[in-house]
Amino acid sequence: MLKLDEIKKPIAEQLDLFEDKFKQSMESSVPLLDRITHYIVKRKGKQIRPMFVFFSAGTCGDICEATHRGASLVELLHTATLVHDDVVDNSNERRGFFSVNALWKNKVAVLVGDYLLARGLSLSIRNDDFKLLKIVSEAVEHMSEGELLQMEKARRLDIDEAVYFEVIRKKTASLIASCCACGAASVTTDDDVINRMHTLGEKIGIAFQIKDDLFDFGVDDVGKPVGNDIKEKKLTLPLIYALKKSSKTEKRYFINLVKNHNEDAKRVREVIDYVKGSGGLSYAKEKMMEYQEEAFNILYTFPESAYRMGLEQLVKFTTERKK
Repeated sequence: MLKLDEIKKPIAEQLDLFEDKFKQSMESSVPLLDRITHYIVKRKGKQIRPMFVFFSAGTCGDICEATHRGASLVELLHTATLVHDDVVDNSNERRGFFSVNALWKNKVAVLVGDYLLARGLSLSIRNDDFKLLKIVSEAVEHMSEGELLQMEKARRLDIDEAVYFEVIRKKTASLIASCCACGAASVTTDDDVINRMHTLGEKIGIAFQIKDDLFDFGVDDVGKPVGNDIKEKKLTLPLIYALKKSSKTEKRYFINLVKNHNEDAKRVREVIDYVKGSGGLSYAKEKMMEYQEEAFNILYTFPESAYRMGLEQLVKFTTERKK
């Protein structure tokens, strides 16, 4: 059996090959569209989603062309949602660079997002990858539902823990779940294996989002806390826990700060300090590690291999990352 160090080169080669295939999947005969998609590809992140696809596929079978198409499908549909999100949020930046809508305006950005969605659909249909298309389409559907649910609840600030987990399961975890399920479905037709991988990805995704929530309170020395979630009136797990433990008077007071004084840096700082003093961060860390442990328990039902070890490292990365 290959050791983890020995698999780094083959995985790196698969990712390089994927990069080429992904660029091809975005090609167009329209020069403006080609310029924009080239700009998007040049500014992509750490390739975490394709890595989940490839490691999951390797854990369940042999990586093949369908695996590459699954990784491209996930990236196409996810990139489309990011382009659309920047329009919805009126955001001018994405990963430290200008967003598509900032450079080419909203109308063009929406059309580019639509194009990427269509390319993902056509890539799957051309190759009869209906199982992969079903998995990813359901994820995009859930992501939209999660975003809208969060927006609805943000207006009234009535998110409890059950609603919070429903939001992040749909909004964040569904995508990572689709990566793991796509990887499995590209190499096997065994529904039990695919479903286990999907559940594994969902657990990882929830842990991933809780880690993001902790960053907003300055955890892990990533810099001065900025409280962006508070500024956007998002009730995340640390704050939800703190409010749950509060008296009625305290709860009213801090909800009022989030609702009506969320642009005031001193008031945001007050909320952050209150959450820290109420045990909100410790509780969120505990829940994050519970989900990671559940992910490991599912992962260890698969045969030991270097790919499984690689997936294990990705699971650890979700809770140990510094940004």
